[in-house]
Amino acid sequence: MAEPKKSAAARCGTKTFAAPAKPTTHGPARIISMCNQKGGVGKTTTSINLGAALASYGRRVLAVDFDPQGGLSAGLGVKTYDVPTIYELMMGAIKDPREAIVCTSTPGLDVIPANIDLSAAEIHLINEVAREQILAGILRKVVNEYDVIIVDCQPSLGLLAVNALTASHGVLIPLPCEFLPLRGVALLIETIEKIKDRINPQLTLDGLIITMYDSRTLHTREVLERLKENFGDKVFDSVIARTVRIPDASVAGKPIVVYAPTNAAAEAHMRLARELVARGIVA
Repeated sequence: MAEPKKSAAARCGTKTFAAPAKPTTHGPARIISMCNQKGGVGKTTTSINLGAALASYGRRVLAVDFDPQGGLSAGLGVKTYDVPTIYELMMGAIKDPREAIVCTSTPGLDVIPANIDLSAAEIHLINEVAREQILAGILRKVVNEYDVIIVDCQPSLGLLAVNALTASHGVLIPLPCEFLPLRGVALLIETIEKIKDRINPQLTLDGLIITMYDSRTLHTREVLERLKENFGDKVFDSVIARTVRIPDASVAGKPIVVYAPTNAAAEAHMRLARELVARGIVA
C-alpha cells in the first residue's frame, strides 16, 4: 500500500543544508531586493538576520536600508540622523557610496542607513532622466567589494521599489502564511515581470520566504499548502516561525543570530542562509 502523500506543511523544513565553505575571495555581489508591498510581513527582520547569517558564513554583506522608516538601520543599531544616508546618494549630494557605508557590530555586515528624508526622494526624482536606474548606478560602485547586497524595500510599489528591482539580480519575497498577504503576491510578481521585460532582463524571482509561521493553526497550514501548489520549489524549505525574541533583538539593535544564537528563529535564519547557498542564489 502506497504511503499517503505528505502535505506541504509536513514537507516544509525537512531538508538538510550543509554549512558552506567560506569564500577565499569576495565579489562581485549578487544584489537581492527584499520586497513586498504589504507592510508587517517580516521583510526588514529577514533582511537583517539573513544578512547577519550570511556574514557569519564568511560572506561580505551590504544591507541597504531603502525604507524611509529606517527599520533596518535601527535594527542594526545604526544612527540614521546627522549621518550620510541613501537619500543623499540618491539625490547626488554624495557621489561615493563608501561615504555612507557604516560597519555594524556584526563582522562582515555593513549598512547604508536611511531615514524619513528618503520619503521625499520620489518627488525630487520624478523629472530626472533614467530615474529608475539611480540606485543601480550607486551600487555599481561597490558591487565588487561584497558577495551579497540586500536591499530592504519599503512596503510600496512606487519609484523606490522600481529602483531596487532595476538594480537587482533577484527578488526575495517574505510572506506570512495569511490570506491577505497572499492576495498581494500576484500583483508583486506582475510588477517584477514588467521590470524584467522593460528595464532589467536579468531580474529573477529567487523565491518566497515563509515568515511568522505557526504550525498550530489550520489557516497557516492551508495557506502554505496553496503556496506550495502555486509556486513549487520557489517556496523556500526554511521557514521563520513566530517568536518574541526577534522584537527583543530589534530593541537591542542586534540580529537575532547574534542576540540569541540558540533561539529557534536564529537557527531558522542560519538555515535559510545555507539554503540560499545550496540553491546557488548566493555564492
